Amino acid sequence: MHGAPGVFRNPILPGFYPDPSICRAGDDYYLVTSSFEYFPGVPIFHSRDLVHWRQIGHVLTRKSQLNLEKRQSSHGIFAPTIRYHEGTFYMITTHVYGGGNFYVTATNAAGPWSDPVWLDREGIDPSLFFDDDGKVYYTRQVGGERGYSGQQLLNLEMGRLEGELKELWRGTGGVWPEGPHLYKVQEKYYLMISEGGTSYDHCLTVARSDSPWGPFESNPNNPILTHRHLPEHPFQALGHGDMVETPDGWWMVFLGFRPQGGRFHHLGRETFLAPVAWQNGWPVVNGGKPIDETLPAPRLKPHPWPSEPARNDFDAPRLRHAWVHVRNPVEANYSLIDRPGFLRLTGSAVTLNDIDSPTFVGVRQRDLSCRASTRLLFNPQGTNEEAGLALRGNERNHCEIVVTLREGRRQVGLRKILDGTEREPVRFFEVPSGELILSVKAAPLEYRFVCQQADGRQIDLGTLATRDLSTETLTAQENANFNFTGVVIGVFATGNGRRSTSPADFDWFEYERE
Repeated sequence: MHGAPGVFRNPILPGFYPDPSICRAGDDYYLVTSSFEYFPGVPIFHSRDLVHWRQIGHVLTRKSQLNLEKRQSSHGIFAPTIRYHEGTFYMITTHVYGGGNFYVTATNAAGPWSDPVWLDREGIDPSLFFDDDGKVYYTRQVGGERGYSGQQLLNLEMGRLEGELKELWRGTGGVWPEGPHLYKVQEKYYLMISEGGTSYDHCLTVARSDSPWGPFESNPNNPILTHRHLPEHPFQALGHGDMVETPDGWWMVFLGFRPQGGRFHHLGRETFLAPVAWQNGWPVVNGGKPIDETLPAPRLKPHPWPSEPARNDFDAPRLRHAWVHVRNPVEANYSLIDRPGFLRLTGSAVTLNDIDSPTFVGVRQRDLSCRASTRLLFNPQGTNEEAGLALRGNERNHCEIVVTLREGRRQVGLRKILDGTEREPVRFFEVPSGELILSVKAAPLEYRFVCQQADGRQIDLGTLATRDLSTETLTAQENANFNFTGVVIGVFATGNGRRSTSPADFDWFEYERE
């Protein structure tokens, strides 16, 4: 998000783009974020000024790289790190409950990227540091909630770890000392980590040493970044950062979120930017001040990218980079060629309630106030067949405009699945054959759902509180994992236990900030 000349607006990547990592290759900067159960995995962005970013693809685009079959929501891909060294890009990450830590490589950041080189199953949040003497250090979080940053050497030629795991630092006493990154600045080694857990107590701390193996001296001014003492600030949970050196000095990307209506955030953890200065041998973020929405921009030549149209007309042979599926898609259920100019979805037995691969594709909700709409042509022939527009938190929490067949007539209604059950009986409305335009209008505290018929008449289908899809609500549910993602808005089709015979054709999908 950009602001007036000479300033920029945080977050720089709004919406569910957490755990950012950044690298520099010449005058170009590349950034990756976590993706969890969504596929393709690890979105990758390109910038030349740190303010304007465009997505150039995903790192993990093949099932051989990322098999998410039966992976629970908020499992999958955690906290990637991207590095560039001697003409090669390296992305290292953890596939939680899917094999552990691995890295992939590419000579072009847009891909293709290699198949994984698997390293180990112990720990999360792996990072790489290339030292001046050619040694490569592999650092990650080990030991869980009361763990530490551990390190080994990595032999890139053999693709294997060497030597014993060495403990580096346990942080300043906060829980979940994680997200370690090692840097070398003026012959000192700096280890930066996050502490406090990725919520309201989140913070960044740093230690330094004369050796990459320690012992590490804690910064007396830790934490170097946090808003935990500012409960009324619009940005919370700042942490999990990565730094990059530019012609305008050092800058840091990090995550945060924007709670609404109290302590409820539904867009997920987003990517922010702030300057870093070095004072008395320690990094100081934004002059030690809170991170505001508007900050002075880096003194780099501005490089905006052409903006993408708000409307996806589905005329191209592939979906835009922003689109994602829940787990690995069943390709036969999606087509951009069966009906040219339309995205055709064919429902399978799988529904949005299942830990499986539903016929669903969507984009992250990036704005607190926005509108998403789609034009649907769909004539269900069985009462099991459904298609429509959905907001997804996870398989136990989602809300969708449903078009289906009931009592021999096509009908539309709003279904709310919250904590695994229907919040209330769906109120259905009969809609004659022909096109339907399905819309959701988002405000900071509420979603409003509308169906427009072919004759222009509108049906107000109802509302949903945004807090119902918030991380706080989803995490508090019984037997729930911590919810690491944000709302994804998309289109879907299902046969509810068997394959649909009636395809759902989506003419366009439009997302607009309001």
